[in-house]
Amino acid sequence: MSQPNHYGLILAGGRGTRFWPRSRKRHAKQVLNVHGDRTLIQATVDRLEPLIPAERIWILTNEFVRDEIVRQLPDVPPNQIIAEPAQRNTAPPIALAAHILHSIDPKAVFGVFPSDHIITDALTYVEHLRPAFAAAEQGKMAVLGIKPRWAETGYGYIEFPAGTAGGNLATLPVASFREKPDPPVAQEYVDAGNYFWNAGMFFWSAETVLSAMRAHQAKTAALIASLPAFGAADFDRKLAEVFPLCENISVDYAILEKEKGTGRIVGVPCGEFGWNDVGSWNAVYELVPSDEHANSSRSELLLHDATGNYVDAGGKMVALLGVKDLIIVDTPDALLVADRNRAQEVGDLVKRLEKANRHEFL
Repeated sequence: MSQPNHYGLILAGGRGTRFWPRSRKRHAKQVLNVHGDRTLIQATVDRLEPLIPAERIWILTNEFVRDEIVRQLPDVPPNQIIAEPAQRNTAPPIALAAHILHSIDPKAVFGVFPSDHIITDALTYVEHLRPAFAAAEQGKMAVLGIKPRWAETGYGYIEFPAGTAGGNLATLPVASFREKPDPPVAQEYVDAGNYFWNAGMFFWSAETVLSAMRAHQAKTAALIASLPAFGAADFDRKLAEVFPLCENISVDYAILEKEKGTGRIVGVPCGEFGWNDVGSWNAVYELVPSDEHANSSRSELLLHDATGNYVDAGGKMVALLGVKDLIIVDTPDALLVADRNRAQEVGDLVKRLEKANRHEFL
């Protein structure tokens, strides 16, 4: 059942540079359809609906993609889709959301959700959110942990008590947060069984966030507190003035690391619900069904001696001859051909375009 003081904050300010050339400033990863019938941000709102209706969804994004998000999400009030005046990682936008929500509902409790992840079993996922919200109602800071499926080095890890098993729908104490490990350490975490991937989803009351910011991030807390009430005539002007002055820091470092040992941080060691952060084109390749030669495509293919390729070329027929393990993504003005095993490096190409001032491709 939906609780009237429960809200959802969706963070949608990223650019998704590893999804170039489809992901651009004005059409970033979160508003793309890379899997299924809905865009990533539409799917995020859809799966939250059993607990948080669209009228209690708030979205923080950037000026380039805000209008497209408004267009894609007609049921979310447009004034709740806010463009951040500057990118300041995750702590300042979460503090801003807490300030706004606390002003309209002093008992507000909210979850923080990335806008660009895929979850294939939405019903099971929602059941894992309920204990996190319940803990937040009690003044706790709750996080979701994903049972690792392999020794991933690109994620942070949450350490739960020894013997923790996923999927029991209970909150447990968090022993520690661990940074992205090297391969041997990642394997140790997987073998231990009580280390879960940090999914970047957080649950707390607005008052808990504001109190923690005052304790650990005094400058940013004071700047956010200086804002007038949301909806005031000068709110946007004042936000544009103070938000860029906030410290550029993640909420993990700003709050969670500082709260270690207080007993206030708990986590839900989740069971399987098909979570994927879709961090690169190779992740999309893993999600799209493949043929008997491990080729995945969203386009029509003509194949001969081709294996392990991913193709996204719109309505074009694509012929592959004697190639393997490629990513091929075609857009009207740019074509990407990459080694599938180096898909994480696509963002480096975007940096080169920025350095060369090729803004027409950004």
